[in-house]
Amino acid sequence: MIQTIFDELKFNHLFHITILAWMIAQTIKVALGIIRTKKFDFRWFIGTGGMPSAHAAGASALAVTSGFDYGFNSGIFALAAVFAMVTMFDAQGVRRSAGTQARILNKITEDIYWQGRVPDTRLKELIGHTPVEVIVGSIIGILIAIILQK
Repeated sequence: MIQTIFDELKFNHLFHITILAWMIAQTIKVALGIIRTKKFDFRWFIGTGGMPSAHAAGASALAVTSGFDYGFNSGIFALAAVFAMVTMFDAQGVRRSAGTQARILNKITEDIYWQGRVPDTRLKELIGHTPVEVIVGSIIGILIAIILQK
C-alpha cells in the first residue's frame, strides 16, 4: 500500500508543480535574507513570513495547474482556487496581525524584564506576510504553473 502511494505520487503533475513553486519561493526568500543580512540562517528554509510568500506561491501554482489539468470550470479548480484565496488571506491578514501582536508583547516583556520581573523569552514575530509579499508569491506560483503546464 505504501509503495502504491509513492508510485502514484511519482507521476502526480499537480503535486510536483505545487511543491516546486513552494521550493522556488522559499529559496528566493533565503537568498534575499542572505543578501540582506550577509549571513545564512537555516531557519529561513522552514520559517514563515518574508518575501516572497511561499504559501501564496504553492497555493497559486496548485490552483492554476488544476485549471490547466482539469479545466477552469471544474470542481477541482474551484476547490484549489478557494483554498488559494483563504491561504493568501490568512497569510497577509490573520498571521500578520499575530506577528504584530507578538512584536508588541515582546517589547512589553522586554520592558518588564529590565525591571527584573519576568524571564526574557521572545515570541516569533515574523509569521505573516505583507500584501506585497503575498502578491509576489502568487505571481511566482502562477508563472511556474504556466511555464510547466503539460
